[in-house]
Amino acid sequence: MVENKRLMELREKIGKKRPAFNRVESWRYKRVKKSWRKARGIDSKTRKKTKSGVKSPTIGYRGPKKVRGLHPSGYEEVRIASLNDLKNLSRKKHAVKISSKLGAKKRISLIDFCQKRGFKILNLGISQKEIEALESMVRSPISELDDEEFIDVDELEDALDMDE
Repeated sequence: MVENKRLMELREKIGKKRPAFNRVESWRYKRVKKSWRKARGIDSKTRKKTKSGVKSPTIGYRGPKKVRGLHPSGYEEVRIASLNDLKNLSRKKHAVKISSKLGAKKRISLIDFCQKRGFKILNLGISQKEIEALESMVRSPISELDDEEFIDVDELEDALDMDE
């Protein structure tokens, strides 16, 4: 783990020195997008790799192999949508991203399950207090909830009738 931490720091240091690889003359013409394309011109200084040419991506800019593709926290990112996706995952190695396609009810149960198992959740998105409030709303019957939190249906119907 100490080795990975050192390599993560090295990756960050290399990443700061890495130039933005922009396509040749993308700064000159609007029609030429910034996304990198290999220079293929016969007299291109970038293709010839002269000092005056634009920097092009080469193997020397890569980060350490052991930590390549990892999340900045050092965990391997895994997207999950159900409890079955958690079967072969290790809480020490993997961090969980919950699918955005899930609704609130399933998301809450998945978050609860992951937290009990000790997984790191990367896209929690809401605070712990909000999760507890949602859990209490889902688990308690409507009659127990405060009436002040909800809009009165009769008032809503009256307001809609006035608009018409």
